[in-house]
Amino acid sequence: MLSGGLVSLQAILEELKPSERKVADFILAHPQEVVKLSVQKLAELSGVSEATIIRLARTLNMKGYQELKLRIAGDLNKQSVAGSYQEIMMEGSVDSIMQAISWNNIQSIKDTLSVLSAEEVARAAEALSRARKIDVYGVGASAVIAEDIKQKFSRINLWCEAYSDFHAQLTSAVNLTEQDVAIGISYSGQTEDIIQSLTEAKQQGAAIITLTKFGPSPVADLADIRLFTSSVEKSIRSGAMASRIAQLNVIDILFIAMVSRRQQEVIPLLEKTRLAVSRTKRS
Repeated sequence: MLSGGLVSLQAILEELKPSERKVADFILAHPQEVVKLSVQKLAELSGVSEATIIRLARTLNMKGYQELKLRIAGDLNKQSVAGSYQEIMMEGSVDSIMQAISWNNIQSIKDTLSVLSAEEVARAAEALSRARKIDVYGVGASAVIAEDIKQKFSRINLWCEAYSDFHAQLTSAVNLTEQDVAIGISYSGQTEDIIQSLTEAKQQGAAIITLTKFGPSPVADLADIRLFTSSVEKSIRSGAMASRIAQLNVIDILFIAMVSRRQQEVIPLLEKTRLAVSRTKRS
């Protein structure tokens, strides 16, 4: 069943134009009612034009209002309402901290499945499998995700480099070609270093893949292929951790999608690297 309508709306709420924000607020406040409304009635009740509702659906990467309604209905059926992350109370017990962090991580992964496109994952897997070289750009916390990608791709003998330093990113980007892929990781989609590095890589003809929170952003706007995670609570206590887990989960999905395309070639490589590492461990 389709889902992710409410999650998607919540994710881009702050970036919407005033008229689109008006109808989005109405939908989030009355989701059970909206799934029964025609576009004409929703326009009347929310005080906007029908065209505004259609534009909102397109902003959410949906075909139209009917798809938006179907996705909202799917959310309601699963009782997966956006904004259900728990605040982490520093003065709480260890048990309450364990429960809150685990719940937020699980919720972030579930919500991400609602906004992550299977078609875009498949396109990314194909592009990466064919690439001569793969550059991965990430700064700060995103550098951890970049290193995870490098480690995974190196195991299947892909030429993959991860760069967290801006000058190193640019130095590599200017030497990319049309045979290469650059991956930009920025949860906010606003990181200036990533924007400039991807811009340079794009000018050299490299394919651009981005991993950001759902919705339009300067980083995602540069992409040929867009991978999204859900937008989590803005609280520093819960958001940074849950978003990282969601990003790592997307990378795991992408990696296995690549492996499944080249099983006969890749599985022996995975076994070879596993055996090499196993020799460094005590029996």
